[in-house]
Amino acid sequence: MGKTIPQCLQQLDLRKSVVGLATGAGAIYLLYKAIRAGIKCHPPLCSNSPICIARLAIERERHGRDSGEIRRLLNSLECKQDEYAKSMILHSITRCVYLLEAEASACSTDDISLVGEMLDDKDNSVKIQALNALKAFSGIRKFRLKIQEHSIKVLELISTIWDMELHVAGLRLLNNLPLPDFVHPQLRRVMPALMEIMQSDSVLAQVQAVRLLSYLAQKNDLLYDILNCQVHSNFLNLFQSSQPGSLLLEVLVFAERLSEGRNSSHYRAVKWHYNEQSLHEALFGDESRLADRLLSLVIHPEEEVQIQACKVIVSLQCPQDLGSRPSACRPSHSYFKNGE
Repeated sequence: MGKTIPQCLQQLDLRKSVVGLATGAGAIYLLYKAIRAGIKCHPPLCSNSPICIARLAIERERHGRDSGEIRRLLNSLECKQDEYAKSMILHSITRCVYLLEAEASACSTDDISLVGEMLDDKDNSVKIQALNALKAFSGIRKFRLKIQEHSIKVLELISTIWDMELHVAGLRLLNNLPLPDFVHPQLRRVMPALMEIMQSDSVLAQVQAVRLLSYLAQKNDLLYDILNCQVHSNFLNLFQSSQPGSLLLEVLVFAERLSEGRNSSHYRAVKWHYNEQSLHEALFGDESRLADRLLSLVIHPEEEVQIQACKVIVSLQCPQDLGSRPSACRPSHSYFKNGE
């Protein structure tokens, strides 16, 4: 496909025949066949598939012309469409936003609102494609504040619909945005759902959930809500060396931030109470086996995991506000007995 007529002639080994039969019906017939073959060798006209749309748009932008493709797609989204058509249009918008930055930047906040409205669609595939499109637009700074307005809706979706693909799309969007303070009350309500996703069997969703929780663990007003969140009895399985390295690394970063947060003077100024099945008890309680898991990860095949495991061990031994003084780093019976 995509060959020129001379290339097709060469493929069909017709050149010699054409030269040898410069006149006569045979030559005319062979030329007719060559031309017909050459036409067939050209690629088909561009269809409405996302790949063809992207190729056409890139080619036009390369020549300094606005392809108008994103605008055409957004206009199509405004029309009455069935769920499949809306899903495909949103998928094409996502591709074009990533490929055609100049055209995407020329869009308006009204366009972002239009895409955001698709989060209310009854079909999950439409919701997922809308989340992906918003994630693409979030890479353009001027749209971030507008996209933040949909944060509460995104949190509602990932906490009420058990769909791993939707979880991944929603969490990827949230992890690409600075979450404003007005979202914190909703974050408290969805914390159990985030913890469930973290303990699910979908690595992609787990990684995104832990990444968000690590970010939230740095917020003073959310730290207790995270630490007191209920977890499964086998929570520490997330620290097993058999877990994917990408997940292990995120879980260890999360543990380090929790340890640093609970050791801060601000947090220690209050006497907190935790339920028996809480994340705090699983990680930092007297019966926790976190120390054993961390020691096994110090010899993990991946160097980044080794280093992060050591960072968690140090954070457990040294309160954050005293860490600059070596004398303050002392073994704690809850983690490393006999100074291990």
